[in-house]
Amino acid sequence: MGTEFTELLGATGPLAKLLPGFAPRVEQQRMAEATAAAIAGREKLIVEAGTGTGKTFAYLMPALCSGMKIIISTGTRHLQDQLYGKDLPVIREALKAPLHMALLKGRTNYLCLHRLETAAQDGRQFVGRHLHDLEEVRAWAGRTRHGDIAELGLLTEDSPVWPRVTSTTENCLGQECEYFQDCFVTRARRNALEADVVVINHHLLFADMVLREEGFGELLPGADAFIIDEAHQLPEVASVFFGTTLSSHQLRDLARDVRVEQLREAADVQELPEAAERLAGMVHRLRLALGQQDRRAAWSEVNTNKELQSILEELAESLHSLHEWLQAIAARGKGLESCCQRAALLKDRLAQLMEQESGEYIHWFETFHTAFRLNLTPLNVAPVFRSRIDTLSSAWVFTSATLAVGDSFTHFAAQLGLEDAQTLQLDSPFDYRHNALLYLPGNMPEPNEQHYTAAVVEVAREVLAASGGRAFLLFTSHSALRTAARLLEHDFDYPLLVQGSAPRSELLDQFRALGNAVLLGTSSFWEGVDVRGEALSCVIIDKLPFGSPGDPVLQARIEALRKQGVNPFMAYQLPTAVITLKQGIGRLIRDHTDRGVLVLCDPRLRSKSYGRIFLGSLPDIPRTHNPDDIHEFFAGVHGTRVEALDPAP
Repeated sequence: MGTEFTELLGATGPLAKLLPGFAPRVEQQRMAEATAAAIAGREKLIVEAGTGTGKTFAYLMPALCSGMKIIISTGTRHLQDQLYGKDLPVIREALKAPLHMALLKGRTNYLCLHRLETAAQDGRQFVGRHLHDLEEVRAWAGRTRHGDIAELGLLTEDSPVWPRVTSTTENCLGQECEYFQDCFVTRARRNALEADVVVINHHLLFADMVLREEGFGELLPGADAFIIDEAHQLPEVASVFFGTTLSSHQLRDLARDVRVEQLREAADVQELPEAAERLAGMVHRLRLALGQQDRRAAWSEVNTNKELQSILEELAESLHSLHEWLQAIAARGKGLESCCQRAALLKDRLAQLMEQESGEYIHWFETFHTAFRLNLTPLNVAPVFRSRIDTLSSAWVFTSATLAVGDSFTHFAAQLGLEDAQTLQLDSPFDYRHNALLYLPGNMPEPNEQHYTAAVVEVAREVLAASGGRAFLLFTSHSALRTAARLLEHDFDYPLLVQGSAPRSELLDQFRALGNAVLLGTSSFWEGVDVRGEALSCVIIDKLPFGSPGDPVLQARIEALRKQGVNPFMAYQLPTAVITLKQGIGRLIRDHTDRGVLVLCDPRLRSKSYGRIFLGSLPDIPRTHNPDDIHEFFAGVHGTRVEALDPAP
């Protein structure tokens, strides 16, 4: 087996002949061999493949060679499109394999013809630009073959038109829909059933697991092997899908859809829109009762509030009343019947969320400008995840650039119940010793001090003078980002791009085009961002990315670990932060020819004993605390003054 992939991914193999500049990598070949063995033996395998390993080709090559039915799941729709549109066709051509491939996304990514019709009939709710967007969608509906909303680039992803013309699990009419035979979701699933390789995302993977458990059917076809890319995201996604959520959006959408369907199917029943209006009004009152500011908090902070409890009871009553009216007239039309089922579902969820807290779940809420979410999140997803995958006699390969802490996979494996999986850790083939420099500035205040962000900005100014801009400044909080943006917006020599001022893709396009820009970002820029070449030559990170101590989910997990006699810092907080830091650092060197400086401002890397764990999990980068070395690095005199520093014990 080893010889096969050494040749296929070697200097004279089909990929080398097909791709100009293809360079054989021992790490890539080792990963391919391990993946092939796991697929053949239907085993579980965890692989950390450092940046530059070429992990995508390393798992695609054995997957396509296996002749088995393969499902590949990745973190985002963008990565799905990359896999399906670019990477898979390259491997298929290299192998001359006549394989049938399918791309399958969640239903909210496909146009729903029924909801498009109802949106057009209720067009008075759209004005100005949004009415124009609706007309664009109607025109596109007549010519699209796949109904994938990514095809229609004229509309932004956050256009309010999309939720009105796509379906959710709750509002889909299923086989009762008049457009069922022409349904784009149904077509995509049929295609997936017939395909040899199906590309999905993590949300769809877990949606399928939940539906299968509840006996409602399967979104995904059975497969011989599942390959999970960007697997470091899996525990968080699992906690969402294996929990319970009730949102203001769900309730408001139900109220709106009831009004639309009443006009279509029961115009004589005036009590129905009145019941829907009462529900919408109660949703608004509950949002106000949860406080004005945006926050995440434990339910225990508000569950003794008598006014809030009264509003919740009134909300439950309004849902009950709406459900009763819908039950009485559901037989008049499929739209009303669907609304009736949704009302029953949301009524049950609200009752569950209003019950006494369970020791197995974290009861918390979050508020936004005009919205809220009430959540029950499992304390531990490992038992339920393991039980789901054990029902399938399939191989499972989990891979990412960031899964290990040091040389241990214990943290990741324990989160998903994968303690018995085979593991493989592959270092990046990039030459960090010659192409990168790690700067640990001295004399930094403690991260909890008031002027810490100002000190980070002063370090950044000095570093940016040497790098000529060309940098990401990554922050662990939005408040620190806003403070830094204020400090840098005046008297700054480089174009400044700030997260939130434009869509992420637009900011990245500007960053690449400008060539000397400085981009300020938080969590969404720590991973899944690929900027190659000189445009990104410096990554500055303000703090070690420990979870917010005020986060209710983190608080609950810490308390649960303490009750078990486990040190929550060492067992959970520290390894989680290490993996997040590795993601941020991975933005710097994206190609063999890339060069750059990494700046970690947090003094705890040298003052705390756990700093060694962070530094020991990083690539082999020369370290310095002398800013002159940064100037010499960018002047091309790298290595003359670099000091190898260890954190203080």
